Amino acid sequence: MRPTAFGWVDDDVSTAPDWDRAQVRRLADRLGYRIIWSDVRSVLSVVDQVRNAGVDTVILPAPEHLGALELNRVMNVADVETVLPRLSFARWYAAGTAR
Repeated sequence: MRPTAFGWVDDDVSTAPDWDRAQVRRLADRLGYRIIWSDVRSVLSVVDQVRNAGVDTVILPAPEHLGALELNRVMNVADVETVLPRLSFARWYAAGTAR
């Protein structure tokens, strides 16, 4: 069973959404994730979609596809990977929690 990743491309930020989706898909394959795409018709926030999907990681084309506050919220529930620049953000862990 492969771990899952949530693919997120903000169409308002992207100048080439299809290209960005392809890049996210390639990174997911390279990292060994099965990708689950966001529902563009959903009224839920990104973090709620991520939480409902139960994924391990969120993959973005670039950091600007999530605002700073959204990124902070997402990192409470999942790791974040970006294609360009190639960055990895580990999810937040509360101090004192059991591993």
